[in-house]
Order: sequence, then structure tokens, then C-alpha cells
Amino acid sequence: MSHSGSCSHDHDCSDHDCGAGFSLYKSVDLPKVRALNEAVEGSAKGVFRSWEERMTFPSQPLDSNEDDPELILFIPFTTDVKIKSIAIIGGADGSSPSKMRAFINREDVDFSVVNDLTPVQEWNLAENLRGELEYTTKYSKFQGVSSLTLHFPSNFGGDFSRIYFIGLKGEATQNNRRAVAAVVYEAQANPSDHEVPADMGVPKVLHH
Repeated sequence: MSHSGSCSHDHDCSDHDCGAGFSLYKSVDLPKVRALNEAVEGSAKGVFRSWEERMTFPSQPLDSNEDDPELILFIPFTTDVKIKSIAIIGGADGSSPSKMRAFINREDVDFSVVNDLTPVQEWNLAENLRGELEYTTKYSKFQGVSSLTLHFPSNFGGDFSRIYFIGLKGEATQNNRRAVAAVVYEAQANPSDHEVPADMGVPKVLHH
């Protein structure tokens, strides 16, 4: 599935809340978030926060263990969600993840099976130190998501992987199914300069 990698709007982001779409952090069940191969236990919980706070880095980012850049991050939600796109802010000096693989509604993904499983979608990532890029999902496949597992198998050559922020854009569905909190997001963007195979998803460039 290919993506145009661009979108546009007709307002100034200084007068509008362009980050409102990345509000699914409110639906993350933080106490149950966990990561495999994290250097500091519990550090995965600190990567979820508002878009406005994306550059307010936690004192302890999500790091993999030294000499082992692979991470698996399990993200449960308090209610079913629909995920439209994902933004990642990684570390410098080659520690940003270079690939992301997504699994939905599975609690059994660990290092013993992850490479044998077919992800719902995977992306080649760019080194994105300020969160300017968002990676669009195959939206029809990201419906009714009760948990999201992200596998980061590699980075850009660093001794370990580092993640400061993960932003999730989409809709949170109420448990009683009577209402949907639709999240509206519009942002000016231009095609990314990073060439990514069409089947890996093309990131959009976010302008603030």
C-alpha cells in the first residue's frame, strides 16, 4: 500500500492545535506498558505524553541494553482505539530505531517468536530527532485496537537504541460504544525527502 506522503491545510498552526490528533496517549494504559530488552525497567512508560510536550524529554528515555539495539514495546489501551499514524522521536548518534514493525491485539510477542510473525505493517524509519515525521498506518487494519506491540529490530548503527517519544494519532472509542471521541488533526506538510519503499509506508512531514 502506497501513501502520498503529503497533506495540506489552510490555517496557521500558531492559531490552531495541530497536535490535537496525537491524543491517544490519554488512552494508553500506562501501568501495563512494558518493554523487552529495556535497560531501565519501567522507562517505556515515559515516552507517552502530549504532542506539546514531545520535546520535553524524560530524564530516563527508553533505552535498549548496551550492544543490543532490539526493543519490543507492548502498549495496551484502556479502550479500543483506531490508529491513523505513529510518530517516533529517537536518540542521536545512531541510536534512533531504523525500522518499526506493528502487531495488534497480541500479548504473546517476545524475542522467541517475533521474527517468525508477520506484522500488520512495517516501516523503514528516518532519524527523526524533533518529531517532524509521522508514519501513516494502513488504517483499515488498525481498527478495534486493544493493544499495540511495536518491534524495533535495528537502529542506525548505535551501540543501543533510544526512544524519547511515541505519538499515536487516531480515535478512542468509548467502552460502551455509544460515542466515539473523534480526533481531528490538520497539519501543513510536504513530501518527505526520505525515500522509503512504498510497501513500507511513507512518512509525512509535520510543520509546526
